[in-house]
Amino acid sequence: MKTTTCAELKELLASGALVIDVMTPEDYAACHLAGAHNACIYEMVFLDRIAELVPERNTELILYDATGSRLTAEVAHDRLVRAGYRHVSVLEGGLAALKAAGLPVETGSAPRPGAAVADGSYTIDTEKSTLEWIGRNLNNRHHGTIAVRSGELVMDNGRLAAGSIVLDMTSIENRDLQDPYWRDLLVRHLKSEDFFAVERFPTASFRLTRWEPEAAGPPEAPDGTVIGELTIRDITRPVGFPAIVAPQEDGSVKAHAHFDIDRTLWDAGYGSGKLFERLGMHLVHDLVTLELFVVAQRK
Repeated sequence: MKTTTCAELKELLASGALVIDVMTPEDYAACHLAGAHNACIYEMVFLDRIAELVPERNTELILYDATGSRLTAEVAHDRLVRAGYRHVSVLEGGLAALKAAGLPVETGSAPRPGAAVADGSYTIDTEKSTLEWIGRNLNNRHHGTIAVRSGELVMDNGRLAAGSIVLDMTSIENRDLQDPYWRDLLVRHLKSEDFFAVERFPTASFRLTRWEPEAAGPPEAPDGTVIGELTIRDITRPVGFPAIVAPQEDGSVKAHAHFDIDRTLWDAGYGSGKLFERLGMHLVHDLVTLELFVVAQRK
């Protein structure tokens, strides 16, 4: 990838080069190099925007992003080269380097800061939150949902500190089988003693005991590792999985997690090759994929 320094930029501008700010329109409005154009690489119409600004593929183009420390401008560079632009380079250090070098910038209203989360307890919105599951066997995969019955998240010092969630196991649904007979048969199978024995254990739950933040996570959606205890069929085992927690502009909090569990650790052993022999077509993979979507409102 070809790069350009701030010192070289002055000469290129004098020779007719165009500078493209590839950040969001909000960031561009807040501060950009005087005379630079804006085409946000995150938008699907990025190449269309460039084609409007620079129809001539031989034009010298210099791209910049915020700091030059991420892939933002590099990805824009690669897409323009593949689109046929022959003279494209990326400014080393991005906008931060421009300002440090004293090059003229134009400023406007600052972009709206990321939503701040207030400390305290947040009640999980059971209508907007759900757990999705995927199970697999040798011949197929099935997926569906389990409703959230109740729960809360606790924020402390702007971070997730504690929480709990209760799942309604009687609400297990299948979303891939179209035939009502086979769909109902599978749901009854999952609710039976073969799997989750929902008559005896109508709920499952998770209790969060610790949150380990990821230092390099994006500030608008901090990610980290959730540590806690998962209870299914009245069996409680420690689990840990990656998650993202994002404060929203309306004061709510959204969270998302995607992970696998070994169902046999909670006595859901039907069709497990490590528990039974000569299963044939009845072999079912031990790992179940869970994807949790949570919306929580401040109490």
